Amino acid sequence: MNRAVAFGILMLAFSAVFQMGSMYEHTEEGAQDLVDQFLASIRGIDGWGIFLHNLALALPMFIPGFGAAWGLFAGWSTGFTLSAIITTNPALGGAQPLALLYLSPFGLMELAAYSLACSRSLLLAIRMRRKQGLRPVLKGTLIEVGIVVALLLAGGLVEYYMIEMAREAGLLIPGF
Repeated sequence: MNRAVAFGILMLAFSAVFQMGSMYEHTEEGAQDLVDQFLASIRGIDGWGIFLHNLALALPMFIPGFGAAWGLFAGWSTGFTLSAIITTNPALGGAQPLALLYLSPFGLMELAAYSLACSRSLLLAIRMRRKQGLRPVLKGTLIEVGIVVALLLAGGLVEYYMIEMAREAGLLIPGF
């Protein structure tokens, strides 16, 4: 399997599980509990905090085999949490989570970063299964880790500034 094919497969898979998670129909009480937990976890977070959170999610995605599964779980849980946010906010009732992922600059950067990491996980697992050494791909993997770090840093800063602009415009849910 070549690099571009693996990246495309994992991008589609991440998008699919994100969408599946976002389709979950929460009860009002369950959605509010999840949103309260989410808001408590991000209270006071800034661009660096968003970056560090996303990096902590992304680095395990490079682990051969496990990383791809971890990344897909992260996609599903992100969609699941977003569906709770939409459930508790009637003004967001028409929001399409997958469109939010693909139409926000930080969403695209995170999607690319996670897809890159997960696809590397898949390729490393294939090499290990075929008993091919990992040494020949170590340099490329380290370059990809650097790309993921750069994408997530830029994405975290952009996400924070977009949140701040929305907050100043009064467009965010209370507590965000």
